[in-house]
Amino acid sequence: MTVLERLRAARVVPVVRTPTAALAATAVAWLREAGLTVFEITLTIPDAIPLIHALAADPALLVGAGTVPDAAAAASCLAAGAQFVVSPWIDASLAGPCREAGAAWLPGALTPTEVRAAVAAGADVVKIFPAASAGGPAHVAALRSVFPGVAFCPTGGIGVGDVAAYLAAGAAFVGMGGALVDAKRIAQGDRGAIVAAARAVMGGE
Repeated sequence: MTVLERLRAARVVPVVRTPTAALAATAVAWLREAGLTVFEITLTIPDAIPLIHALAADPALLVGAGTVPDAAAAASCLAAGAQFVVSPWIDASLAGPCREAGAAWLPGALTPTEVRAAVAAGADVVKIFPAASAGGPAHVAALRSVFPGVAFCPTGGIGVGDVAAYLAAGAAFVGMGGALVDAKRIAQGDRGAIVAAARAVMGGE
């Protein structure tokens, strides 16, 4: 399968954003227990790139980099093995390195004008952020009606019980942060809560 096909098949991509790389690695390990194999490791995590490198060495995983600010950071992530690169905004300089590496680029957008700019810049998927506060599934459905050929990944404020509505609205897949990767619970060692949330997502809402 292509990277985009694997992202679509996953339906939900955990957005791993924790205070330390150790907590991020724990989150990935616990989420894998529930069957999740696609992960976005954000560059806000200290030592995120070595973590991406370690995870990407496992062929069973599809690992991407999130909150990538510029082309230099994208190049470092791609060299570490990231197969998709997510940026909160549109920076066309990220498209080239991703294309050359055979990786997918997911820039962030919110309005029709921004979606059009993202597509023109070479986006493989357009990340709709922040999704929940911008209108949720209804906002995604409205964008989808204007851009029927664009793959959308809403993220930001999406809960475990919201996934089905976003997919029904036309999202290709969704990104889920705090509702699935709860840094406080991970730090407290609450493996059960993390695994339960992941299994709820995997079980089909």
